Amino acid sequence: MSRTLPVSAVVFFIIMLLLGLYFAFAAVQGPSGLLRRVQLEAETADLVKEREVLTGEVAKMRNLTRRLSDDYLDLDLLDERARDVLGLVRADELVIR
Repeated sequence: MSRTLPVSAVVFFIIMLLLGLYFAFAAVQGPSGLLRRVQLEAETADLVKEREVLTGEVAKMRNLTRRLSDDYLDLDLLDERARDVLGLVRADELVIR
């Protein structure tokens, strides 16, 4: 006597297998999947590095701004910036380009 599964059991098994494969694929490739998470972590690391660089630039600009403020005036820096912006030189200086 041959034992065979009813058609409904085979169809149910195939549907469950396909659903399992779909959810496994979605867990890896989907918008919230493992690969997207790895990509987001890499982007986060890049953005953290960029933030650190920008924080350094902001600190540098704050220092320059403070040195050119009315409360604390660095005359050497003021002279350097004025010469650079206006393109001026003293009579006793040589310009090398």
